[in-house]
Amino acid sequence: MRIAKTNEAPAGEHPLLNEGVQHVIEALQHLRFGVIQLTVHDGKLMQVDVTERRRFSN
Repeated sequence: MRIAKTNEAPAGEHPLLNEGVQHVIEALQHLRFGVIQLTVHDGKLMQVDVTERRRFSN
């Protein structure tokens, strides 16, 4: 699989990427701190869970 370079279409909009991979890329682009968990069944991406961490200083 090839991810688009910066001078091409954004990776999240690349026509060759399936919907699940697009969600992973979008999560990576927006997440500052946290976890992205992928669930795979029979070699296929089935679920993407994103947990964002937010800490506040007092």
